[in-house]
Amino acid sequence: MRLSASPVNEKRFSTLIQRRSIASHHSPLAIRYLLRFFSFSLLLYLLVCLPVLAEHTRRWRQSSYDEFLKGTAHGVAVRSDGRLELAPKFNLIAEANASYLWSTHLDSKGNLYAAGGSPAKVFRFDPAGKSTVVFESTDLAAPAIAFDAAGNLYVGTSPDGKVYRVSASGEKSVFFEPKTKYIWDLAFGPDGILYVATGDKGEIFAVPPDGKGQIFYSSDEAHMRVLGFDSKGNLFAGTDPNGRILRISRASAKNGQKNPGAAAAEGFVLYETSKREVTSIAINSDGVIYASAIGEKQRGAVPNPAAMMGMGGVQGIPTIVTAGPAGALAGQPQVQFQPFPPMLTSAIYRIAPDGAPEEVWTSREDIVYALGFGADGRLLAGTGNNGSLLAIDGHGIFANLAKSGASQITGIARGAAGKVFVCTSNPGKVFAVGPDYESSGSFESRSFDAQLFSQWGRIDWWSPPGANSVGNSKAAHSNESGIEFFVRTGNTEDPGKEWSPWSGPYSKPGSVAEVPSARFAQWKAVIHDGHPGDGIDWVTLAYLPRNVAPVIDGIAVQEPGIRAVGQGPSSAGPSPPVILKMPPSAQPVGMNLGPGGQTPSHFEAPPQGQMQKGYQTVVWTAHDENDDDLRYAVYFRGENERNWKLLKDKLEQKFYSWDTTTMPDGAYFLKIVASDAASNPPSLALFAERESDRFEVDNTPPAVEELTVGVNPCSAASKTVQLVCIRFTVIDAASTIERAQYSLDGGDWTVIAPIHGISDALEERYEAAVEGLPGGEHTVAVRAYDRFENVGSAKIIFNVPASKP
Repeated sequence: MRLSASPVNEKRFSTLIQRRSIASHHSPLAIRYLLRFFSFSLLLYLLVCLPVLAEHTRRWRQSSYDEFLKGTAHGVAVRSDGRLELAPKFNLIAEANASYLWSTHLDSKGNLYAAGGSPAKVFRFDPAGKSTVVFESTDLAAPAIAFDAAGNLYVGTSPDGKVYRVSASGEKSVFFEPKTKYIWDLAFGPDGILYVATGDKGEIFAVPPDGKGQIFYSSDEAHMRVLGFDSKGNLFAGTDPNGRILRISRASAKNGQKNPGAAAAEGFVLYETSKREVTSIAINSDGVIYASAIGEKQRGAVPNPAAMMGMGGVQGIPTIVTAGPAGALAGQPQVQFQPFPPMLTSAIYRIAPDGAPEEVWTSREDIVYALGFGADGRLLAGTGNNGSLLAIDGHGIFANLAKSGASQITGIARGAAGKVFVCTSNPGKVFAVGPDYESSGSFESRSFDAQLFSQWGRIDWWSPPGANSVGNSKAAHSNESGIEFFVRTGNTEDPGKEWSPWSGPYSKPGSVAEVPSARFAQWKAVIHDGHPGDGIDWVTLAYLPRNVAPVIDGIAVQEPGIRAVGQGPSSAGPSPPVILKMPPSAQPVGMNLGPGGQTPSHFEAPPQGQMQKGYQTVVWTAHDENDDDLRYAVYFRGENERNWKLLKDKLEQKFYSWDTTTMPDGAYFLKIVASDAASNPPSLALFAERESDRFEVDNTPPAVEELTVGVNPCSAASKTVQLVCIRFTVIDAASTIERAQYSLDGGDWTVIAPIHGISDALEERYEAAVEGLPGGEHTVAVRAYDRFENVGSAKIIFNVPASKP
C-alpha cells in the first residue's frame, strides 16, 4: 500500500516547512545547520516508517479545474486554478423562437435586442422576457445589428449581403447594398457613419445617414469579420483567413486633394494571430484590445469564407460554404449549407495600448465566439460547444462562471448598472449576468468509481482562512464557515433514485460520511449566505475498498537452458540475450496500475534472459485490484506425485530461475502462489494460486552406441566408388535427439542427418560416407545433442588400406 497522508498532516507539514524557510533566511549559520539536520532526520523517519504506515485507506481528491468541470454547478464558478467560488447571478430572460441567436445589443432606451435565424430575424425583449419579432426576411442569417443615435435599428444579412433599416415605428427598408455576399459586422463611429464589415472581398464600407456608402478600406484578406471602436474613435477590425487585427484610420489629403473621400483609409496590422479567424474584439476604457481567434491556418489552401461566428464557426449551425474567394473561382456554384468541422482550437489575445501582444488564454476544447466585459471589469468570453461563460482576469486565471444549457454563447452586450446580457445558439436563449453575485450556490461532483465495493469514511475540504468572510474574522475549518457538504453512494455509475439519499449536512471538515458501503460515491457542496470570493480549494473523501484476492493472469515456462537476468552472477560467462516468452496479462507488460486501474503506481521492467545450460525459468503475470504489494511462492511436483514441494518463497518479482541439475529427470508441474499479506492484517490477507503446463527436466546426455567404420559403401552411397562409411546410433531415455556431428582426424565438426531425414525420436541412426582418405590410421569422433543441450560422445580408431601401385 501507498502512504496516504491526511490533510491535517499536510497542513502541519506545510507550516513546518514555512517556519523552516523563514528561519533559514534570518537565522545564524548554526541554527540553519540544525534545521537542515532536522529536515534530513524527518525524511529518514518517514522513509523508515513508510511500510508501517501503509494501509488500504484511500482518498478521492478533487482539486483541479478539469476535475471540477466534470461536476454540476449552480451559482458556483469553477476557476482554472482549481477553486470553487460563488458566481455572478445567471438568469434566463427568455427563449427566442429561433434555433440561433448570433448577436445581442441594447438601444439607447435600454431595450434588449437579439439577431438570429434561420430565417433571419431580430427579436426585442421586454422586461418580463416576452419577445417580439421586429425584423424578418427570407435571408438565411442576420449576424449583425446596430443602433444609430435616433434609435433606428440596422440589420446586416447574409448570404445576400444587405443592410436593412428598421425605424422606431417598425418600417423596414433596404438601407445599403454593397454588392457582396456577406455582412459580418456593423458599427457606428463617433461621426454617426455606419461602418459595414463584409466578405468575400474583405472590404469595409462607410455609409452616411443617406445610405450612399463607399468603400472605406479594402483589405488583402477575404473577410473583414468584426469591428470595434476605442474611446478615442479609432477603428479596429479582425480578419479571416490570416487572423489579423488591424487598426484602420483615415489617410491625410495628398497632392492637394481637399476631400480624400470615404475610401481614403490606411490599415496597419497590429498583430497577426496564430489562428485563422478573428471572431470577436472587445476594447476597454484604457485602450487595451482583446481579440478571440479560432481555427488553424492552412497555408496554400483555399479560404473558407464560412468560418465565422454563427454561420460556420459554431458547430451545428448552418454553414455557408463557397467554392473559393471572389475572383479566384468566379462562376463556381455555391455549396449547400453544412456544419463546420467541430475540432477547432481557440485563443484570446491582449494588445496593450503600445501595441505589445500577449496570448492570455488558449484551449483545444472551448471555442470563443464572443467577448465583453463584466461589472467587475473582467473580460467575459462566450464559448462553445459547451455553452459556457468564462471570466478571464489579468493574472492568467479564468473562471467558468456558468453553463447556459445551450451549445454556444454567441453574443455579449453590456447593459445599465453593470448588468450583462448574453445570447446563445442551439437553442436560442437570452440570459442576464450579474452584477450581483449569488448569495448561495451548490456544486455536485461527478460520480466517482472506486472500482471495488468500498466503505466510505471522512469528508474533508479546505477553504483558505478568511475566504468565507468579508470584513470579519471567520476562519476556515469552523462551523461558521457557511459551507455544508452532503454525500451519497450507489452501485450504478449514474446517480439516481436507486442511490442512497444525501447524508449530511456536514459543516465541519473531517466529518464521517454516514453512507452505506458501495462502489460509487458523490459529494455536494452548498455555500450559504456567501460573499464574492467564498470558495473551496480541494475536497477529499476517504474510502476503504473491500480486500479481494490477487489474480495470477498467466504462467509461461521458458524453454530449457534459459536463465533470467538479475538472478545473480552467472558462471556461464557472457552469452547472447534471450527475449523471454510473456504470459497473458490484464494490463500492459511492465505497467502496474494504481487503484481502479486509473494511474500507474510504479513501473516494473519486463525480465530479460540469457542462455545457460541446466537452468529453467518461469515467468508469470499477476495483478491485485486493491493495488496491494504481492509476494510470491513457487512450488513443484513430479508428474506422478501428489504433494507440492516449495522451490522458492518471498519473491517480489514475477519470475524465477533455478538450476535443474539437482532435480531427477522427468516431467514436472509448477504452482505459483500470490499473497497480499504484505498489505493486509493476517486475518484479512488473501491469496491466489495457479498451476503451470507440464514441462520436462533432462540432465542426462544421450548415449552414442554401435560406432563403426567400414570400407564397405554406405547404404546411400554409390557402389561404384570405394568409400569409408561411418555408422552409429544415438539413444536418449527422456528427450528427442536434436542433432549429431562427426570430426575426422581432429578436423571441423560436420553435421550428420539421420537416416530417415528428421530428428524427432528418442533413438536415431546415422551414416556418413567419406572418400579420398589416404592409407593408414585415422580417428573419428562423434557427438550428439538432445533437446536440453545434453551432449553424448564417442570415438573410434580405424585403418584404411594403402592403395595399390
